[in-house]
Amino acid sequence: MIARTWHGAVRAEDGDRYHAYLFQTGVPGCRETPGNLGVTILRRTEGGEAHFLFISYWDSWDAIRAFAGEDVEKAHYYAEDRKYLLELEPTVTHYEVLEPPETMRA
Repeated sequence: MIARTWHGAVRAEDGDRYHAYLFQTGVPGCRETPGNLGVTILRRTEGGEAHFLFISYWDSWDAIRAFAGEDVEKAHYYAEDRKYLLELEPTVTHYEVLEPPETMRA
């Protein structure tokens, strides 16, 4: 299992709206891609910013490519992300999952 992590920050007052937007875009975009095993979204509000960590779980690199394209290190953005995000971070990070969440265990 591979975890793909992306970080983004929005103004704190946009945090709830951006969370809802993720459920219209990134969450279904991942979940509808064959080979996706699930999604976790974390949020931390600090000062005037809400930081999001979007973690998607995949069964293979081919599944990640089907979602992200050939350059799997490049972040995948949606049409209105620029409306919310303070910066479009160019890359994501991948990790080998050594201990998956209980609900993802076979």
